Amino acid sequence: SWSPSPYPECRAQELFDEFVSATTCRAVLRSFSQLCEHLQLDKSSAERLLYQPIKHRLNYWRANALWAKLDRRAAQPEYLRARVCSNTTCVIIGAGPCGLRTAVELSFMGARVVLLEKRDSFSRNNVLHLWPFTIHDLRGLGAKKFHGRFCAGSIDHISIRQLQLVLLKVALLLGVEVHVNVEFKNLVEPPEDQHRHKVGWRMKVSPTSHPVNQMEFDVIIGADGRRNTLPGFRRKEFRGKLAIAITANFKNRNTTAEAKVEEISGVAFIFNQRFFQELRQETGIDLENIVYYKDDTHYFVMTAKKHSLLDKGVILQDFADTEQLLSQRNVDHDALQVYAREAANFSTNHQLPSLDFAMNHYGQPDVAMFDFTCMYASENAAMIRQRHGHQLLVTLVGDSLLEPFWPMGTGVARGFLAALDSAWMIRSWSQGGAPLDVLAERESLYRLLPQTTPENMQKNIGLFSLDPTTRYVNVTPANVMLLCYLKYSPRTNQLLTWCQEQTCGYRGVAVKDLTTSWKSGLALCALIHRYRPDLIDFDALDESSAEENTRLSFDVSEREFGISPLTTVEEMLCVGEPDSLSMVMYLSQFLFDSKRRSSLRVMSRYVLLLSVCSSVCLSVCLSVCSSVCLSVQFAVGCSGVCFFCQKRVYVMERLSAEGFFFHRSCFQCDFCSSSLRLASYAFDQNEGTFYCLHHYDCRLSTAAARRRRLTASDRATSHRTSTVSKQCVCYCQCVYVTVSVGESREVNGCWCKYV
Repeated sequence: SWSPSPYPECRAQELFDEFVSATTCRAVLRSFSQLCEHLQLDKSSAERLLYQPIKHRLNYWRANALWAKLDRRAAQPEYLRARVCSNTTCVIIGAGPCGLRTAVELSFMGARVVLLEKRDSFSRNNVLHLWPFTIHDLRGLGAKKFHGRFCAGSIDHISIRQLQLVLLKVALLLGVEVHVNVEFKNLVEPPEDQHRHKVGWRMKVSPTSHPVNQMEFDVIIGADGRRNTLPGFRRKEFRGKLAIAITANFKNRNTTAEAKVEEISGVAFIFNQRFFQELRQETGIDLENIVYYKDDTHYFVMTAKKHSLLDKGVILQDFADTEQLLSQRNVDHDALQVYAREAANFSTNHQLPSLDFAMNHYGQPDVAMFDFTCMYASENAAMIRQRHGHQLLVTLVGDSLLEPFWPMGTGVARGFLAALDSAWMIRSWSQGGAPLDVLAERESLYRLLPQTTPENMQKNIGLFSLDPTTRYVNVTPANVMLLCYLKYSPRTNQLLTWCQEQTCGYRGVAVKDLTTSWKSGLALCALIHRYRPDLIDFDALDESSAEENTRLSFDVSEREFGISPLTTVEEMLCVGEPDSLSMVMYLSQFLFDSKRRSSLRVMSRYVLLLSVCSSVCLSVCLSVCSSVCLSVQFAVGCSGVCFFCQKRVYVMERLSAEGFFFHRSCFQCDFCSSSLRLASYAFDQNEGTFYCLHHYDCRLSTAAARRRRLTASDRATSHRTSTVSKQCVCYCQCVYVTVSVGESREVNGCWCKYV
């Protein structure tokens, strides 16, 4: 981070240094206002990305690295150079980390962003665990320039207060209008009389004299935590067995002795029973786990057992009801401080020289106790409200949307993901997306959020962007599309646009809709020919032979792509207009499955198989293996019958992989019967069986080990006889195949009949 220059070239550079190094919310706002005033910038009429005129007028070499990072982010194609949302006004309630991150993303898209915060200070000392993608995301926004110690070395955490300061500075540089000491009260609907003036959605805030009371907006985002002041969102409560958490923040004076104390990234009773037994014997404190992070404060969080809190006098009286048990009048706060201090002292081996509590925003010692097994989640992520000709997009982010389970450290990571997902939705909304399309995609992503972990996201975090397909591996746009098109006319159909683009220029093909335009079969043949011209000789097709064309396209798409028709050729031709839902579902599979043909996966599986052989064997057999195995074709089962249980599977409940259809519950590993996900499975072409990745790899390793156990006598015998029984390296099955001497070769101890 910067410190104010002792010899500033000019007042503007000195003000910029003050802004960068400011450590409170009020100081950040004050120094930024002074900087803009000194540079004679009118924030209301300046460019949306405010840092660009600041960069040109400031001309400060120490800021160049920050400008470069912001320029790199702003150049991402999804933002269309800050024009994609240039006519959209967004209001964000709450300046927590997720509200600020949402504001930053909307600003990059060129939206006018107004952020309301009812306080004027950031005082939350608690420390947040950061996932790798969160660290990369913040570094890309210049976090290191504002907070020099950000994730230095192996550190993967930051205090809430510091994170808010970093994001507030970025938001201000991007042109976000931040209003502190302003509290949102409720929405004000557009008036019924719209004849004289078109008046849209507004809001009521406190103080009532504040000018934002008269402001109209298109989008409002609730980011004010669990309290969530936006009406209309129903919440679900998740409650588990009682688990009592204690958080404590002690002052960090940054002494040498404090620097030597090692952090505790997470110790649980099951992994270190001796530690917790000694803690109980020495202090009477009984914990299930404890974490210690060293940041602006010494931050401890632990799970305490109820009987221990009762024995130590922290909880005065035992109640069955959790709210009564942990109510303020049933907790001795002095005893709670002693309890937390003793646990912190013991866990750090009494190495911290002094354990004085940091103060919270109430001016009291920052120690708290709560039941973390009670969590709330909104049933929906967004809604659209319409009154008197004006639509309003309403959405939630952060704890308002989904409360985190704190032992997993998911809060800020999933909060950032929700912020990006919401911004993507607003982008679609601003571009004129149909309301049902916009909401369906957002809800689809929200269903993924609670189960998202660093392990099941895309691995290349450097490619993460606003587009959800760069972040999630199991986004299913096809499912969303089916939901969207049930009630909307073809003119809003993105699928129709895609089909028109793919069939443009083909003789006799004019796709105007998703029903009658496909009756001749010529359009389907053109769609297949676009990607696989080797499968259909389009020039030889007769426009008048609708039955032959349709039958050909159905047969080829089922045989080559695993896309089974949802109707028969006869039904297609005899009805005046094919069923629109069936056609949408059928064509959607071309859109989303043609790019993921099984040949690529087969090739990658065999590369994995051959890697167990020597490098010489690998290079000799790779091309042979791919050519032999890719020629094997499976007869795709009927789309109405489950591949596994052979029972009826309906269209809306089925999954599809490798050209087969099946029930979701039937999609299991053939070895261990564990449930499989479409984003993580392995398929054996020869057996026609599905595996989890672990047992697929184990099976391959076993086969390779068998091949390596060929003895010298076995190999000698194989040369003397006309026929030998050896494992062929081009087969991934654990079986021996008969190989004749005249048609085989041995390469580094591995036999192949195709070499």
